[in-house]
Amino acid sequence: MKDFNTWKDLLNPEFYIAMGGFWLVLFIVFAETGLFVGFFLPGDSLLFVSGIYAVDIIKETFGSTGSDFMDTTILASCVALAAVIGNEVGYYFGLKTGPALYKRKDSLLFKKKYLYQAHDFFEKHGALAVIMARFLPVVRTFTPIVAGIVKMDKKEFLRDNIIGAVLWSFLLIFAGHYLDKLFIEQFGIDLKKKLEIIIIVIVLITTVPVIVKFLFGKKEAPSDFEDRTLD
Repeated sequence: MKDFNTWKDLLNPEFYIAMGGFWLVLFIVFAETGLFVGFFLPGDSLLFVSGIYAVDIIKETFGSTGSDFMDTTILASCVALAAVIGNEVGYYFGLKTGPALYKRKDSLLFKKKYLYQAHDFFEKHGALAVIMARFLPVVRTFTPIVAGIVKMDKKEFLRDNIIGAVLWSFLLIFAGHYLDKLFIEQFGIDLKKKLEIIIIVIVLITTVPVIVKFLFGKKEAPSDFEDRTLD
């Protein structure tokens, strides 16, 4: 991996893999929904790049199993577990104290508008939102809180939470791992040397829908929204 020495590295998934490896990856995945401060972190691209380095990550942490598939499966399973736990923490936070968030002032790490966007997304897609939100930056951070606020059934939330976490972690991590192998074997292209381009593409794919929704979607008045969530 390359050297890291600028603040821009905070947006680079390689930085977190190099600095903290397996445990830092898990913490970031958990923090994105469990601590509500990870919406600015490279979630999707972090998983994809982690897939590329899956064998190295597992080898350095536990020792390799000798199988690429098993190493990648271990990483994806642990990431899925961290994602499930993070969402559960977010859900119970919303269930217990969520309504107070709509009276909280914006700060560097908290923007009320993101809560409104997550609510609109949840209202439109229902229970499926918990699964779909996994693949949408920002929205996935606040969707479990909204699910708690609207008192979604705990068992249904857990079910959808697990499905979404498993799909998200396994799809992105396995895509990173096996696409890297495919490009090397078939085209002689090492994706590790093209990570900047890959990260930009992933960010565009995952954030464009959110940006379009924010700019052109129907906006609900905050006052009406607050009244409805407090009922």
